[in-house]
Amino acid sequence: MDINKVRQDFPILGEQVNGKDLIYLDTSATSQTPLKVIEAMNDYYREYNSNVHRGVHTLGTKATDAYEKARMKVRSFINAKRFEEIVYTRGTTAAINLVARSFGDLVIESGDEIVVNEMEHHANIVPWQQLAKRKGATLVFIPLEEDGTIALDSVKNAMSDKTKIVAITHVSNVLGTINDIKSIAEIAHAHDAYISVDGAQAVPHMAVDVQDLDVDFYAFSGHKMLGPTGIGILYGKAELLDKMEPIEYGGDMIDYVYKTESTWTDLPVKFEAGTPMIAEAVGLNAAIDYINELGIDNIYQHEKELVAYAYDKMSAIEGIEIYGPGKDQRAGLITFNLKGVHPHDLATALDSEGIAVRAGHHCAQPLMKWCEASSTARASFYIYNTIEEIDQFIESLEKTKEFFSYEF
Repeated sequence: MDINKVRQDFPILGEQVNGKDLIYLDTSATSQTPLKVIEAMNDYYREYNSNVHRGVHTLGTKATDAYEKARMKVRSFINAKRFEEIVYTRGTTAAINLVARSFGDLVIESGDEIVVNEMEHHANIVPWQQLAKRKGATLVFIPLEEDGTIALDSVKNAMSDKTKIVAITHVSNVLGTINDIKSIAEIAHAHDAYISVDGAQAVPHMAVDVQDLDVDFYAFSGHKMLGPTGIGILYGKAELLDKMEPIEYGGDMIDYVYKTESTWTDLPVKFEAGTPMIAEAVGLNAAIDYINELGIDNIYQHEKELVAYAYDKMSAIEGIEIYGPGKDQRAGLITFNLKGVHPHDLATALDSEGIAVRAGHHCAQPLMKWCEASSTARASFYIYNTIEEIDQFIESLEKTKEFFSYEF
């Protein structure tokens, strides 16, 4: 990829923050948006703004075609077998909640076990906590290795004949750990359990084939993959989605309403109550087109080069602690602390240099406890970041360390 050419596609990168050129290192929270996505959404509002699946007029037909074209694009992007397996949601969180509330209530009984682990985002712990409370089930945690990875033997040991669901992230938003989802799915299925995967940090950065992984459910968000906020995807095997009941009612998801009961329409629309996120679907379609043009393997390789370079440079700074596995085993993010400097102070100091990083507990408080830290800082990289930006980031880290004048 020609990174300088790629950067020209992102108008926000021309902005200045505190008089400095913006260096955006917070893609794990939300990615920036290329012009093609912005223009596609503008075209929808300017040229065919209308509701979908309702009117037979020209605008409604055009909007419906665009909305369903995006669904087909997502199906192809993650290699789902059928378009009916692609459900639009508000985001990863909404998708996981749908699985936990609908499918979870269907299969979990008192005494059953739900396997999770400490590296999960709150959105992939709390829904399962609530399911366990509703049903009298138990959460079982897969222990983490010292480097923040998961050993397959630990997965096997966490399983029992009571295990019904395994809920796990594909890539940790804090440690950068890339979990072996295919092998974990095999272990789960060997115990007649189902696997639900949080793919928010994986789909934008690496090739994901849900059929090859053999996952039962897989969730991700548009705003982390160059698309708009407010839209996400739940992939589910059709035979499982067929058995599930919707958890929201009204609009297109209804087939027929009688006085005292109602019936639901077919997959996937039975889970898409009310007016859906039409402009957002148009934007997501354009975002996938953009990623495909660059090539997901090229994106992955670029990130690996950035994170390896940054990891080496950061490791050379005295007093820094980096969390998670080594540079060759992680996705394109680095979570760290600088001794004697609170992460919020560090992020503020970097912001004064025009550098955006995340600071806090990253919606992963159980993992913070495992890290023995109340909060951390995180730098995350994507297709629009450069080696030169990392050099400026490292220089600013050194300046911040000097400013706080702590002895190490």
